[in-house]
Amino acid sequence: MYCLHRVPRLYSYCLGLILCLALSQAAFSATQQKVNITESTPYVDVIHQGKKIRIKRIPDTGNIIDIDFALTSRPCPPYCIQPIKLAPGVETIGELELISYLQKMASDDSIMVIDSREPKWLKSGMIPGAVNLPWNKLYNKTTSDEAIADILQFKFNAAIIGKLWNFENAKTLVFYCNGSWCGQSPTNIRALMSIGYPAHLLKWYRGGIQSWKLFGLTTVKP
Repeated sequence: MYCLHRVPRLYSYCLGLILCLALSQAAFSATQQKVNITESTPYVDVIHQGKKIRIKRIPDTGNIIDIDFALTSRPCPPYCIQPIKLAPGVETIGELELISYLQKMASDDSIMVIDSREPKWLKSGMIPGAVNLPWNKLYNKTTSDEAIADILQFKFNAAIIGKLWNFENAKTLVFYCNGSWCGQSPTNIRALMSIGYPAHLLKWYRGGIQSWKLFGLTTVKP
């Protein structure tokens, strides 16, 4: 400690060096901390387009959300805050419930997770296991009734008998879009309910890709 008593300038240098080393060690320790999904679940494996994808959280505790999702004041309309309860009978879910549905899809084809966003939004990444079905493909003001009927029958397993829809074997549909300010998936859910799709088969991940990224969860490029 000679330098601390005899050379004041070196004292400042030594003190700064000690502080720098301490901060570096703290930063290193932080990056080594576990960042699990839950206390007992470090990751889950799901199937995306026929390939196994591991969903986990970014391990860097200094990571921050993408700048595209850091905006707090998007103009309303159209980017208005959506309610927690979208419609009677439609369940609003969070990240863990969505992950559970994604896991079930590996062995249960009666479940479908749908990314309702238009293609221009997909550059930010998709949730593994989801399929992109832009909201306007299920909206009768932008798509013909015949095209919507094809989606209902060939993607959602609904059946038409005469002029009536039969949803006895229809899939459970889990919708999401950009976040709590996004109206794309809510528009789809309301459109499906208007033609009789059972509310209990419709789920809504309200937080969308913004909340998914807020937790540092894995995304895939379309």
